Amino acid sequence: MDTQSAAALWQQLWQGLRGAEPLPALSFLQPDTFSSAFAVSELAATSIGLASQAVSDLLGQSAPVSVNVRLASRWFQHSLTPLNRSPAALWDPFAGDYATADGWIRLHTNAPHHRAAMEQVLGQHADRAALAQRVSQWQAAALEQAVIEAGGCAAQMRSEQQWLQHPQGLAVSSEALIAQQATGDAPTPGWQLPPARPLLGVRVLDLTRIIAGPVATRFLASLGAQVLRIDPYGWEEPTLEEEITCGKRCARLDLKSRAGVEQLRDLIKHADVLVHGYRADALEKLGLDAESRRKLSPGLVDVSLNAWGWGGPWRNRRGFDSLVQMGCGIAEQGMVWRGNIKPTPLPVQALDHATGYMMAAAVLEGMRQRRENHVGWQARLSLARTARLLQQYGASPQQPQHGITAQHDDALPTVEINTWGIAERLRAAAYLPGTPMICATPGVKLGSSAASW
Repeated sequence: MDTQSAAALWQQLWQGLRGAEPLPALSFLQPDTFSSAFAVSELAATSIGLASQAVSDLLGQSAPVSVNVRLASRWFQHSLTPLNRSPAALWDPFAGDYATADGWIRLHTNAPHHRAAMEQVLGQHADRAALAQRVSQWQAAALEQAVIEAGGCAAQMRSEQQWLQHPQGLAVSSEALIAQQATGDAPTPGWQLPPARPLLGVRVLDLTRIIAGPVATRFLASLGAQVLRIDPYGWEEPTLEEEITCGKRCARLDLKSRAGVEQLRDLIKHADVLVHGYRADALEKLGLDAESRRKLSPGLVDVSLNAWGWGGPWRNRRGFDSLVQMGCGIAEQGMVWRGNIKPTPLPVQALDHATGYMMAAAVLEGMRQRRENHVGWQARLSLARTARLLQQYGASPQQPQHGITAQHDDALPTVEINTWGIAERLRAAAYLPGTPMICATPGVKLGSSAASW
């Protein structure tokens, strides 16, 4: 582990959450790291450490937090290993990086409507090789724009310097890592905060999908929160469902109907926490802008995420971790560092996972503010801003990197039994005395519960 990068990341994360307040100690165990152009394992350990420290602060404890760096890295890979079947495929056959006439582009086609948008521009093809031939005839910037305009998801590979000169890169560089503020007076909540299950009875409404938001609410669920996730009818996540729904109930609403929106309003009214990952203006279009949400639930802890940042021309652009890595220079920097001839992303989707734990920390900080200062709380984060943080910390050339390996005691001692079969779940990477971080229920299918508290 690069101790200097870890210390600097910890300081930046803490300042993002708590400003100039004294920096608490964070201990690191088993300092194995990913081989990467960036301090990915250090980001994993410190972001999980931030969320764990926020638990300690909410409880008013002075107990030190420690993080197992190797286990934190494994959580950034996946937390669940099926025992009686193969893992779900992570990518659609046509998703990935393609050479264009003047560079590279990444096409994100995991969702059926995103694949359909790509095919609207490039046509249907029998296999990746045929699609690659078609892509090679395009200029990268023109294809990126065409796919976006068709309602799809794509990102041209840019260098860091190109990104920093781009209007969106300039906008992101001026944003706070965690933009947060009080949102008015609020009644004192009746949360009990038992140390063994700190969030017992706390209602968390989860309007997030792939991957950062679900990581945040999974962490909150591991502390005992009552998490209710809402998805639209027809939305599926076969690659991640089992991984990120443990400890949650999952329901569906049709937010294109008046009845569905009214039901969502009622859920917000009775929620303590709202975590949402819709595009910047989506809730506003439903008549649920930030002020409306605050009026429905005075004291609401309201934490939101988007991909490309909250200002600039791309604030409403669809995006995912792998696309942000391509667009902001990470994949290009990895290519140069590794000496490859094609884009080289991070070894894991670290922007998603790290932002997820920062979102969880922001929720816990909002709860602390609600209890101590009797105010509601709002926070906003983005994958692109997390990428900007990581880009400040390249791999140390003196630091040997042996990669991340599994050990026999990494998993919880009991297997997880769910709808899909049996599986092993990793034990928590962080240790906070007296507060086990473990989901009480296994992963569930999307839409398997009613949309009610």
